[in-house]
Amino acid sequence: MEGLNISIWVLGLLIAVALAFDFMNGFHDGANSISTIVATGALTPKQAVLFAAFFNFAALWVFQLKVAATIGKGTVDPQFVDHYVIFGALVGALAWNIITWYYGIPSSSSHALVGGLVGATVAKSGSGAPIVWEGFGKILAFIIISPLVGMIIGGLLMVLVSWIFRNHSPHQAGKWFKSAQLFAAGAYSLAHGGNDAQKTIGIIWLLMITAGVATKDVATLPMWVIYSCYFAISWGTYLGGWRIVKTMGTKITKLNAVSGSCASMGGAITLAMATFGGVPVSTTHTITGAIIGVGSATDVKAVHWAITANLLVAWILTIPASGLIAAIFWYIGTKSF
Repeated sequence: MEGLNISIWVLGLLIAVALAFDFMNGFHDGANSISTIVATGALTPKQAVLFAAFFNFAALWVFQLKVAATIGKGTVDPQFVDHYVIFGALVGALAWNIITWYYGIPSSSSHALVGGLVGATVAKSGSGAPIVWEGFGKILAFIIISPLVGMIIGGLLMVLVSWIFRNHSPHQAGKWFKSAQLFAAGAYSLAHGGNDAQKTIGIIWLLMITAGVATKDVATLPMWVIYSCYFAISWGTYLGGWRIVKTMGTKITKLNAVSGSCASMGGAITLAMATFGGVPVSTTHTITGAIIGVGSATDVKAVHWAITANLLVAWILTIPASGLIAAIFWYIGTKSF
């Protein structure tokens, strides 16, 4: 193929690895979508994963590719990226996802990918690595901003709902919110798919730019890439990450139909705003913040702050840890193919 800067088999292999990461993203972060509705009994686990997977894929027709653009050309300068960098980034992100999944830690797949991309680029270029600080700095800032916004919106929704239903018994309110919770969880799954699938679209886009088969114009990105990424994350969500469901749904705070609805909707609103703004945020951080918000609005003591502190440590470690693993695999890749 004219203009192809790497062999077709290497390009195909790296796209396959990218889709494997996308699948693992859904498998790992699918718990964020379904934890509240499983914890409150609104749906059975099997129903919940099918429900979430459907809305993950439906996001394809709702959101533009602004997040993909930030990943593809707004994190590191594409002209300094090659297939070795992409290989290191993907394997670094995959390895960190598998480690945190095994230990049931709801870390960020998004930040693992970004950390991997930056780590592999630094390994190649040294301290003068061509990082696009406008985009990367925005991602770093939203490590703090997204859970705070999720917490504020989730908490405010909980206060608002408590005031609206102040003359109703908990049983009456809970009965009404069994249906509302499905709407909120669907909205969250839609926003989750829209933000997270685009991160893999962005990395494949970056790969194709370096291979010389695409340009920085999104119109040159084949539709099969977009459909494949949305399908992969949906399939991963369908299979589900049950180790993480328990942490998200029960260990941070006890959820019911009302608080679960507010948490899901708080997370959905935050994610939708970020996706429309082209900001690749962590769906994990966002829903965790929303869950803490609704728990705090009910009773500050209802939040298990020790668990939350452990999660914060994992969040801080994600970018440097995945970056270090990516740097190692960048070196292995340069010696292997």
